[in-house]
Amino acid sequence: MAEKLQTRCVIAGGGPAGIMAGYLLARAGMPVIVLEKHGDFFRDFRGDTIHPSTLELMYELGLLEEFLKQPHQEVRELRAVVNSQTVPIADFTKLPTRCKFIAFMPQWDFLNFLSMHAKKFPSFQLLMQHEVVDLIFDQQRVTGVRAKTPGGEMEIRADLVIGADGRHSVVQARAGLEREEFGVPIDVLWMRISKKPADPQQSFGFFQQGKLLVLLDRGDYWQCGFVIPKGGFDEIKTRGLKPFQNDIAGFAGFLRDRVAELDDWSQIKLLTVQINRLRNWCRDGLLCIGDSAHAMSPAGGVGINLAIQDAVATANLLGEKLRNGAVSVNDLRKVQARREWPTRLIQAMQVFIHRRVVTGQTSQRKESLPIVFQLLKWFPVLRQIPARFIGIGPRPEHYFSRGR
Repeated sequence: MAEKLQTRCVIAGGGPAGIMAGYLLARAGMPVIVLEKHGDFFRDFRGDTIHPSTLELMYELGLLEEFLKQPHQEVRELRAVVNSQTVPIADFTKLPTRCKFIAFMPQWDFLNFLSMHAKKFPSFQLLMQHEVVDLIFDQQRVTGVRAKTPGGEMEIRADLVIGADGRHSVVQARAGLEREEFGVPIDVLWMRISKKPADPQQSFGFFQQGKLLVLLDRGDYWQCGFVIPKGGFDEIKTRGLKPFQNDIAGFAGFLRDRVAELDDWSQIKLLTVQINRLRNWCRDGLLCIGDSAHAMSPAGGVGINLAIQDAVATANLLGEKLRNGAVSVNDLRKVQARREWPTRLIQAMQVFIHRRVVTGQTSQRKESLPIVFQLLKWFPVLRQIPARFIGIGPRPEHYFSRGR
């Protein structure tokens, strides 16, 4: 017989959206259970950018000082190497925030930190190795979830189910929510290459004739993202490892003595890039947030930031009403109304970047610098525009303290 639990809110997924929503609701005194299907948060090749707006939220929650004691790298300016020319892209030092930088921190460290603080609230439960496999319905209303656990099946009834289980959301599928897809012409190959003390001391993007290599500084190694045409991985594997290693070295010459570390295709992981969003983020008893509601591309590293903003809006708009019982569909729609416009704007910008910048339609000559990069190089004040868009984003959310 399945174990049965009852709570006010159950959250499917222990990523940034799920853990932040759970933390904020528990902080407001709400009984909440977060279900995470894995046994820990350690997942390589996940986004690790903590934006200034998220750091501002950590300050509002009284967690910033302790948070910044966790191992991380601080980037105050983003640079790109475009057709062999170094170009400053975004200057975060002028942002109207306390932290004028992006913090690069492995996502598992961020989630461990936040869940540790959430567990200090007696109304918070985080259940690992609990995978949501189905929803429970009472006529047309979602009233809970069914989960697969090491001890067998579990049913959790709740006044509100929040789907935060990512771009392959079971909650989204079981709820029958319709998704709108936006074509993306690229995929990304993720891999590790060791880092040496003489290497550049910041993350870079290398653009070259419509191709892109991104290097993220992980301390003792580079996390590398190599952009390829959609569906092109099989062709790359057919060419062989040596030509692929040469492609990497052709972008970042300082890696030439290390690309041979990539000696097996199992070390190279394919990220199928998607941009999509739900037409309706909710139905009676259920709300989807984060990647469950809108999958983002890696462009700008804004996916984590947007997911956290969704969680804050959810806690702000639903917290008081949920304290008193079930929330209505109209209440849930207010979250979508609040967060859909920023999502649409960012996704439109990502689609533009992929089609106009990454796929090489901006330049025909190898040595030329596309006009947008020329302007950023010549006029430093313009670097504040991408800095604000990436670092803060449209309509940033602030947590409404309730005296707790």
